[in-house]
Amino acid sequence: MTETAPFEDFVKRVRAGDEDAAAELVRQYESAIRLEVRLRLRDPRLRRAFDSLDVCQSVLASFFVRAAAGQFELDSPDQLVRLLVGITRNKVMAQIRRQQADKRDHRRAEALDPAVCPAVDAGPSPSQVVAGKELLRELRQRLTDEERQLSELRAQGLGWSEIARTLGGTPDGRRVQLDRAVRRVSKELGLDSPD
Repeated sequence: MTETAPFEDFVKRVRAGDEDAAAELVRQYESAIRLEVRLRLRDPRLRRAFDSLDVCQSVLASFFVRAAAGQFELDSPDQLVRLLVGITRNKVMAQIRRQQADKRDHRRAEALDPAVCPAVDAGPSPSQVVAGKELLRELRQRLTDEERQLSELRAQGLGWSEIARTLGGTPDGRRVQLDRAVRRVSKELGLDSPD
């Protein structure tokens, strides 16, 4: 983020789907996500079971979809870091539970040859960018008309009080309505376990 672009404008650009803002967010915050993954995955057998990059991409996909839908109220970079770390923690714990299920128990897995696991570019591939856009389009299509209108008003940067004045209801009621809608659609799309 540049000094001339305050955090609030940065968040608005992210919500609006600005690719430069998204790339900037990934550059600045991906390391915090990956660090949290590594801190949570102390067992080397778990580290072999899944890669921090996979979890990182899942966290960012969830964040971008939910941010574009207007679910998050972010006032500072520290708040954004705490949110991303919280999502990461929940996703890692869900992965650990899944890996420790009887049929997938990582403790029975044998070590992989490092030569078999090629290095992966840390940046998003063109297919990941397209997949993210498709995912956002699918999320918006699954929302009801009223939920979609809420999402669009949030993406425009309107606060909950302004949205409640425009559409009726209370600010908290409208916030909860959108939160439930995004959780419902995220679950339908298999985006994440509850975070």
